[in-house]
Amino acid sequence: MAPDISIREAQQQVDGWIRTVGVRYFNELTNLGILMEEVGELSRIMVRTYGEQSFKESDKNKDLGDEMADVLWVLMCLANQTGIDLTDALQKNFEKKNIRDAGRHRENDKLK
Repeated sequence: MAPDISIREAQQQVDGWIRTVGVRYFNELTNLGILMEEVGELSRIMVRTYGEQSFKESDKNKDLGDEMADVLWVLMCLANQTGIDLTDALQKNFEKKNIRDAGRHRENDKLK
């Protein structure tokens, strides 16, 4: 089993793969379209696994984790292309949510 990697390390590995095996990044808008496609594939598997829709024959061997990893891969490509360090961005996002939502969910009657 491969050792755990951080988000920053994963971004670096994606960048290394793109620059060698992948030759170069697709442009940002192309990658945005690819991200939407991958999210759609993830959605289809989620709907069929946890929702009411039945599986199509072509979806039966799809792996949910692999579909999530595809989404993460393209998101990391976009982050690399736009100069975003996702580790820093996620840490800032946690800080924002901890301040903004400190009591919001505990006080939400819909969640009780």
